[in-house]
Amino acid sequence: MKLQDKLALIPTNPGCYLMMDVTGEIIYVGKAKNLRNRVKSYFTGAHNLKTTKLISEIDDFSYVITKTETEALILELHLIKEHAPKYNIKLMDDATYPYIVITHEKHPRILVSRDPKKKYGTYFGPYPSVYSAKETVRLLNTLYPLRKCETLPKRVCLYYHIGQCLAPCIHEDKIDYEPILNEIKTFLKGDTKNVLKTLKTKMEEASINLEYEKALEYKNLIDHITTTTEKQVMSLNDFKDRDFIAYSEDLEDIALQILIMRNGKVVDARSEVFPKYINASDQVLSFLLQYYETYPMPDELYFSNNFDLNTLNELFKNRAYIPKRGDKKRLIDIAFKNAQHDLEHQRLLLRSASVRHEEALTAFDEVLNVKRVNRIDIFDNAHLFGANPISVMVVFKEGKPHKKEYRKYHLKKTSKMDDYGAFKEVLYRRYQRMLLEGLERPDLIIVDGGKGQINAALEIIEALHLDIPVAGLSKNKKHELESLVYQNEIKTIKKNTYLYQYLSSMSDEVHRFAIDFHKQSRKKTTFKSVLDDIPGVGKITKQKLLKKFVTTENMIDATIDMYEEIGIGEKLANTIKTHLKASKDEKDN
Repeated sequence: MKLQDKLALIPTNPGCYLMMDVTGEIIYVGKAKNLRNRVKSYFTGAHNLKTTKLISEIDDFSYVITKTETEALILELHLIKEHAPKYNIKLMDDATYPYIVITHEKHPRILVSRDPKKKYGTYFGPYPSVYSAKETVRLLNTLYPLRKCETLPKRVCLYYHIGQCLAPCIHEDKIDYEPILNEIKTFLKGDTKNVLKTLKTKMEEASINLEYEKALEYKNLIDHITTTTEKQVMSLNDFKDRDFIAYSEDLEDIALQILIMRNGKVVDARSEVFPKYINASDQVLSFLLQYYETYPMPDELYFSNNFDLNTLNELFKNRAYIPKRGDKKRLIDIAFKNAQHDLEHQRLLLRSASVRHEEALTAFDEVLNVKRVNRIDIFDNAHLFGANPISVMVVFKEGKPHKKEYRKYHLKKTSKMDDYGAFKEVLYRRYQRMLLEGLERPDLIIVDGGKGQINAALEIIEALHLDIPVAGLSKNKKHELESLVYQNEIKTIKKNTYLYQYLSSMSDEVHRFAIDFHKQSRKKTTFKSVLDDIPGVGKITKQKLLKKFVTTENMIDATIDMYEEIGIGEKLANTIKTHLKASKDEKDN
């Protein structure tokens, strides 16, 4: 059925729609209050460049009807998580701020975590300094007798004996942690007066007793608590956790700003810029649902007035507000102005890693006609006037270096300074092993070089009956990336594009890895001596020989008695002398 005929059959109910490309892959998921009107809008009228690019790839679509628009938004979130469509926003570049966690275990612990997705327990934060957060946890573990061990031991440990643990490992009776946990939660919510007062008293006592090191430790703890719980940009003078959320849009992009307030103080901000498709409000709400599935939701959420309050109340219940006046409105105005500034001045800088990666993949498709380049193997060679020839492979997956897959190769068969031969040898070794062991195949192979290097690589790929595209990175005299070579064509890459940045990062990484490996190889060769090839001569024996005789000539002329003086027997001494004499005769001839 043609798309136009299918459009006429779409109902006017709320629901989700799924756009597919010619291969049947889902490339975009959206929600709509009226499915027919929303889906038709893609195929009528003018659109921005990004939406036009999306539409050009749509070959088919399907939809799911829901009872309400809110249900459609929830369903959209699950469909995005399940299918990971390339045109939807994905939280690939999550911030790694520290959180303090009270675990939900039977015998709870308090610890620092950078990963709120793991849902260990009750999260407090994020905090501006991981070091201060760790020091605060150390203090709380000192003040409150919670479990310290990751797994319970079979007998009590030192923490029990110094009063810092209730020893759940030996007590079968139920322990009431509630009073302790309430005090810790009050502290982490910002009410630090009692703890700070206690620490200041102890600091003064230590100082009076001339225990200056202990006094300094108490002072450092006070500083860490202040940094962790009181660092602020703006304050509302209460202990509430809030997020202030605003967005701005233009014809091409959406800029989202989240001011993060913890314990009544703004501690940080998150900025995102992503492409706009049809409806900005829907995209922002979709992002926020993903965001709060990953990060703990605060007590209150405040939004700019370009959100719909009824929709917010359905999604976030009694946490959502649109302030009209006062300090909270002032903070929303600041968030909105920051979002506007991001659109005007910093969209390229703040565009998320997932969006940059998708734009680079789209460019691969346009330049090379290679779709969905998720894994790329990049190869480079190195030598010094033919000495210590080596090759390396680095791997990029989903736009990021995948260092566990990196490989180093000492060239065994290639003659010195033969760049083409080096690529032939290393690619044969790599991809023969891939076939034999069933390793993951790359979507693209890149070699550092031009047409000659590419042809050498293709010779091996074709000999192994593989169908993997091969491209080359061509550089100028300054060793800067200049063009991409593919299928005997030189394709110039503009410097202000994400594809150029992506390829440059690959080129820099493979070059760094090759140089580091070559330095290691040269270092080993530099310190290699003729003694290393003699059977029975290890590191310690080598040191004894060099200390006693200094030169190989002295070792050849030395008597067996002289060898026995340093603990080397007659048999090994004769082996050493014979080997060294043969090596000397070979050099003389």
